[in-house]
Amino acid sequence: MAHRRTPRHRRLWTVTAAALGIAGVVAPAASGTTTAAPCTPGATYGPPLPSQAVAAQLVRGGFTFLEGPTWDRRTGTLLLSNLQNPTGPQGVQPSAVLRYTPPATFETFIADSGSNGLAISADGTQVLAATHDNRTVSAYRLADRSRTTVAANYLGHAFNSPNDLTTGQDGTTYFSDPNYQRGNRADEQGGRTSVFRVRDGVVSLVDDTLRQPNGVVLSPDGKTLYVGATGANVIMKYTVFPDGSTGNRTTFASMRTPDGATVDCAGNLYWASSDEGLVHVFSPAGTQLGTISAGRNTTNAAFGGPDGQTLYLTSGSFGGGFGLYQTHLNVPGNPY
Repeated sequence: MAHRRTPRHRRLWTVTAAALGIAGVVAPAASGTTTAAPCTPGATYGPPLPSQAVAAQLVRGGFTFLEGPTWDRRTGTLLLSNLQNPTGPQGVQPSAVLRYTPPATFETFIADSGSNGLAISADGTQVLAATHDNRTVSAYRLADRSRTTVAANYLGHAFNSPNDLTTGQDGTTYFSDPNYQRGNRADEQGGRTSVFRVRDGVVSLVDDTLRQPNGVVLSPDGKTLYVGATGANVIMKYTVFPDGSTGNRTTFASMRTPDGATVDCAGNLYWASSDEGLVHVFSPAGTQLGTISAGRNTTNAAFGGPDGQTLYLTSGSFGGGFGLYQTHLNVPGNPY
């Protein structure tokens, strides 16, 4: 999830271009509930990109800072975090969860969510959120938007500012904990920025040696965990064992300022570079397959759309020039 730079009635409101002074540039995919099935194990897919250099199209701009897109298959909508500039003596960034219904409707789905990275739970009933407002991982029920805590702390010490997350079919959730949204609050992690997992309410350490871990992604079969370390310009790879624990850490790829990421059904990775305004696409073997360009600072990506093949990107310039972008690709995403 994006890392630097740095509002609320409990009701739904439709954002119009006129109301926000933002321009809708392209009509995205048609609305409607996603009908595409989850990824099929053993299926064969062709090249994921229509060309080596793909340009994404702007859906709507004018936002301060967008992050954490995730597709809700049951409603055919995209959820994403809308962050504002830091406020108050603690310097915390307010945020809300927006819901985008193609082709053009944006509404506040969860006000004051405190969220950055988002992921729909395996059963489709909740949106999991890396919540920097109270330095936890939270879950919001999609039916009534009620909030519960998934991971409160590690060994009694508050996290820095949970940033991004990914969840497996068994409910094990992995999340990154850099200090980007910690603001002026006390450091209870002893200067460490880490990756954790939470399973059945128990929080365990994955790795506390990474400089500003950010995007986290599971492979489609759930047997590999990828973590981008923004401060080290590297993506790490871990074996995931049946109990959710990890090991066998290796370097998967090097790239500039890896931020949020997603994966397709073939296991290809789509990793946002926050400084380049690009998404770098890698094969499961680590070979770079091409790039997708968007705004100046690309923070994250997620698959969605009726066939699962629309890649949504959050990208732009900080301070009011952020937007949601989209492009249609050849391989469906996992999950979408």
